[in-house]
Amino acid sequence: MFKKITLPRKLSRTEFIALIAALMALNALAIDIMLPALPSMGEALGISRENDRQLVLSSYMLGFGISQIFFGPISDRFGRRAPLFIGLVFYIAAAFAAIVAPSFGVLLFMRLVQGLGAAGTRVIAASVVRDCYSGRAMAEIMSLVFMVFMIIPIIAPGIGQLLLMTGPWWTIFLFMGFLGTLITLWGFFRLPETLDVANRRPLTVSSVAKGFSIVFTNRVAINYAFAGTFMFGALLGYIYSAQQVYVEIYDFGKFFPIAFGLTAMAMAFSSYLNSKVVGRFGMRRITHFALLLFTTVGILFVALSSYGALPFWLFYLLVSSEMFLFSWIVSNANSLSMEPLGAVAGTASGVFGFIQTVGGALLGLIAGQLFDGTLIPLAGSFVLMGVCAIICVLIAEKGKLFGTENKQI
Repeated sequence: MFKKITLPRKLSRTEFIALIAALMALNALAIDIMLPALPSMGEALGISRENDRQLVLSSYMLGFGISQIFFGPISDRFGRRAPLFIGLVFYIAAAFAAIVAPSFGVLLFMRLVQGLGAAGTRVIAASVVRDCYSGRAMAEIMSLVFMVFMIIPIIAPGIGQLLLMTGPWWTIFLFMGFLGTLITLWGFFRLPETLDVANRRPLTVSSVAKGFSIVFTNRVAINYAFAGTFMFGALLGYIYSAQQVYVEIYDFGKFFPIAFGLTAMAMAFSSYLNSKVVGRFGMRRITHFALLLFTTVGILFVALSSYGALPFWLFYLLVSSEMFLFSWIVSNANSLSMEPLGAVAGTASGVFGFIQTVGGALLGLIAGQLFDGTLIPLAGSFVLMGVCAIICVLIAEKGKLFGTENKQI
């Protein structure tokens, strides 16, 4: 249930989920809407090496990851609203500034700044949910948020393609700036402060250090966060190389955004299904089952790809299956990492966001840069990331899978 928080008007559960999802969706938009525009950006700004175009995505992800570690303690001290809206202002300003970027280097810097500002949405959205919910109820809400959030990857590439058909590459940044402004206004007038003054932590070196210590010394929380990092690495490796896979291997051309976006439907359906079954089976059982199956499908993907290019229907089935399982793993693993750390939710969210985003961006960049015109690097990254995530879970659970509840502090 909702905790008792002051609302400008009654904030329904539906609007709460929609608003949190919209805030988080700004991040997905900043990534997926870029995919159709990468060739145009590279041509306009003099970038000939195809793999270098991926830096438009990874520079944003690095900025997005780096600043999360600061947003956590700041939101635990000053509350959720002020840091959130300051970050959104940076996101919007960088989007508009990228329109007039004179070089590829300046564009990458603006993407870095945009990511720095967007980090507040990730940290604070997760903290707000944790402020208001706990346990399996939190996992249910996060699954529903993720389901709504996944609408963006479905439609964003198509939006990007439509914008490119009506204007130059920078119209994408214009769109992001205006949409960011609308969501900011929605949150400003509708989202209340969810962190009670009595629960705020002082922003001192000793207090921050203590908060970090609580986070890093919780074996269960930190290892589930690392498991999520490897999963994000697998996802970003797919996203970074998606344009090349769909266009160069399968010759989808301008229809690539449709094919790419439809795989997100598997993730959205997975999140919805998780919200219905997590209360019955629990976060751990679902996470462990999905992670083992994710790795198994990845092994099958590698084995089949070693014989040559797969028929598109088979490739699409395998990738959609991995995306479906990814959603189960990440939504529950993130809840498991946050569940025992309610007393330092902002700091925990910031630390985990930093670890997962920076780590995932670097792992995904490595996987993306290995693209060689075949599916083997992509399939291999799924297996490697899955195995590493399983190891993290085994450490968290002391070698025992399919357990039940966490202990909250």
